[in-house]
Amino acid sequence: MRVCAIQMDIVKGDREANQASVRRLAVEAKKLCSPDVIVLPELWSTGYALEQSSELADELGDASFLGGLACELGASFVGGSVLAADGGKFFNRAQVIDRAGHYAASYDKVHLFRLMDEDRFLASGSRLSLFDAGGLRCASVICYDIRFCELLRRLAVEGAECLFVSAEWPSPRIGHWSTLLRARAIENQMFLAACNRCGITEGTEFAGHSALIAPDGRILAEAGTSEEIIWADFDPEQVRQARKLIPVFEDRVPELY
Repeated sequence: MRVCAIQMDIVKGDREANQASVRRLAVEAKKLCSPDVIVLPELWSTGYALEQSSELADELGDASFLGGLACELGASFVGGSVLAADGGKFFNRAQVIDRAGHYAASYDKVHLFRLMDEDRFLASGSRLSLFDAGGLRCASVICYDIRFCELLRRLAVEGAECLFVSAEWPSPRIGHWSTLLRARAIENQMFLAACNRCGITEGTEFAGHSALIAPDGRILAEAGTSEEIIWADFDPEQVRQARKLIPVFEDRVPELY
């Protein structure tokens, strides 16, 4: 499975401009590497315009736009969260759109980030989401979620072999981002595809450094701090080899923790 992360700037509150950027970069990605899966950043279509949730969010998010683009390019979109409305509440929702344009799965961010006022405007997700792609069992999480190792370990125990992470991670904590991503890949012996945004919004600089990581922690591809497309091939056999070499899941003692 060839996975591509599109690291892009985001214009706060401007869905039309952001969709244009995604289309331009996705078409470029198709020419560069013919990806099977394209990963986008957190809240890629609106940025953190949370105070405008009532006007920017809807039940299907940007699934119609991504569905049309998926059909055009013959690639799935995984991760890339959007503002979604559901039952009178608003969520930070990661979407999975298959290459036929169908809405295949979704995940609502469980851990809301108070420093960005998510707890004021959004509801927390209450369920996990696993799906299949390219011969791998996959899951999505969003940004702040990667600080909670318990969540990712549960996903791995339930079968996840590949984790997709969409983020708007700021530059002052870029060291945390890089360390946490590798740690989560190593401890769970899974592939990890992390797509962060770049650029500056209202004085906050976002770090970029999107990364594609192997189950043994090797960096397969990593972006810099500006707009960039990175890609790598994820081979399911590498997950099985890593888990056979060091049988972490067989040696767990969960009754103690």
